[in-house]
Amino acid sequence: MSSMADLKGKKIGFAICGSFCTFSKAFAQLERLIAEGAEVTAVMSFNAASLDTRFGKAADHIAYLEKVTGRKVIKTIEDAEPIGPKRMFDALVIAPCTGNTMAKLAAGIIDTPVTMAAKSHIRNAYPLIIAPSTNDGLAGTAKNLGALLNYKSVFFVPFGQDDSEAKPRSLSADFSRIPEVIEAALEKIQLQPILI
Repeated sequence: MSSMADLKGKKIGFAICGSFCTFSKAFAQLERLIAEGAEVTAVMSFNAASLDTRFGKAADHIAYLEKVTGRKVIKTIEDAEPIGPKRMFDALVIAPCTGNTMAKLAAGIIDTPVTMAAKSHIRNAYPLIIAPSTNDGLAGTAKNLGALLNYKSVFFVPFGQDDSEAKPRSLSADFSRIPEVIEAALEKIQLQPILI
């Protein structure tokens, strides 16, 4: 596989859903993509863009993302709709991708900026990369995750159980692998192994 230099100049959409405890991991990888020369635009779900939690305030997250990317955060369905028609991104990553968002993508429900971004982007058969983060990945979300594994233009960041004793059904991606997964997905390759 090629080197990270291949991400230089690539237009990457970085969509963020409301698994707030993983924001710091996701933001670290977003910064890595920028450091490697990618042109990154953040997309936020309604919850990610509006809820204040113990992991930070929504306004602070938006301000941070706009500062590091140098671009306005996409946080409405209307602003996400042109992503496909304008071919705004070479690849779109959803990190973190919650069980709620995976369920919507598997069922074709488009009612948030992130699901609209994914639908609009994937119409061009461009790669959509999913980094799961869900407490019910081996329960209610399992069937939706399984459905998405069959989609031709969908690729997964390797994932596994993040705390098998305290949360035996919980799954989380290895966020540190996001750049290499994007790189492989741009070549239409699913990085293996998917399960870690």
